[in-house]
Amino acid sequence: MLRVDALQAIYSEVEDRIVVTIMGAVAAELYTLGHRSNFFYLEHAMGLASSMGLGIALAMPRHKVVVIDGDGSLLMNLGTLSTMARYRPGNLVHIVFDNGSLLSVGGFPTATATGTDLAGVARACAIPQVTEGDTPRRLKQAVADALAGETLTTIVSKVEAIGPKSFHMDLPLLENRFQFKRALETLRQQE
Repeated sequence: MLRVDALQAIYSEVEDRIVVTIMGAVAAELYTLGHRSNFFYLEHAMGLASSMGLGIALAMPRHKVVVIDGDGSLLMNLGTLSTMARYRPGNLVHIVFDNGSLLSVGGFPTATATGTDLAGVARACAIPQVTEGDTPRRLKQAVADALAGETLTTIVSKVEAIGPKSFHMDLPLLENRFQFKRALETLRQQE
């Protein structure tokens, strides 16, 4: 499955949620599907989208938070799984696209290319709900189920190591920070 097809399949499920994602291919492909002010593209902080998403989920428990991660990013901050499991925010959905590659920074293989099982690691860290969605339909259903529930969920989705033709985004990342902050403030005011 191509990651862009996976993102397209889940876009309608996440478009009105708080979304934090890593930079690179994931951000570029999500951006091309339609940027929203509630989407935050975490720049120069590989590995920390899950930590940021966890903090937002704990601070805003009435709102669903979706983290869109990559295998390389998660492997750089693997301890985030045990930290998420410790606090167990039921409003956090962690989607991991596993392409076995650091595609956005040269295509070097990650540990998942040689056998590391991120779903297994999440289970071992005591994430209460771990699922896998390796087709667009299964992924969409897994995301919909997780968003309908109240259980911390990690969804691992194997995708091909193929990225976008261009990583260019017409959105200045400083402006993205301001948009995202205003979107969170608006949500808080609606509580």
